Amino acid sequence: MNKHFEVLFLDEAFEFLNGLERKHYEKILYNIRKSQIELDRELFKKLSDDIWEFRTFYQGLQYRLLAFWDKSSTTDTLVVSTHGFVKKRSKVPDKEIQKAVNIRIKYLADKQIKNNTK
Repeated sequence: MNKHFEVLFLDEAFEFLNGLERKHYEKILYNIRKSQIELDRELFKKLSDDIWEFRTFYQGLQYRLLAFWDKSSTTDTLVVSTHGFVKKRSKVPDKEIQKAVNIRIKYLADKQIKNNTK
């Protein structure tokens, strides 16, 4: 099966996952792997122009990992996961979306700097 994209977990997303119980962590990773193979809005959904969310509902908890597409590579399709949280309301909080936007801006700026120094 071909993957539609690869996933890169930034430090904050990785730390969020590491702080969860093993079964919860495994369910989230299972859903992310599934979303790489089949496009399913229940698992990977667009929130704004640049920000998407990996969605997992497990044992009564709604887990979200926010992400964005890194389209700078001509060979790889990459989705960068910025951070995660447990969602308590029906709508993703604006502060979480803004946090992902800010992380995206910093990530792309840092990548541009690295590319310019090569």
